[in-house]
Amino acid sequence: MVDSTPKASKLEVQPLDGADDQTCSTFILHGEDHTLGNALRHIIMKDPSTSFCGYTVPHPSEHRICLRIQTHGENAAEVLKRGLERLDATCQHVMDKFDVSVAYFQQQQQQQQ
Repeated sequence: MVDSTPKASKLEVQPLDGADDQTCSTFILHGEDHTLGNALRHIIMKDPSTSFCGYTVPHPSEHRICLRIQTHGENAAEVLKRGLERLDATCQHVMDKFDVSVAYFQQQQQQQQ
């Protein structure tokens, strides 16, 4: 039997009251916590088009973060996308370096035996 219940989106854009400004948005990321929030905030703040980026966890029992992005004129959703891509690339770089170090360590262990 196939589950036909609609799945909740992991990303939700919270609309601003009466404003159609694409340079300022709040994104709600469901199922996330400080681990992603702080890393993503750090990466996005390094983007020169960002004027402000911050996040909150509304309540410890709610597994979501609210990420606020304000830019100097660029679409906030594009800045978020670019930030996620840069964070992914950074994590991949760390994993690659880790894998090389583990292989080196294992090689050293085999040579000592």
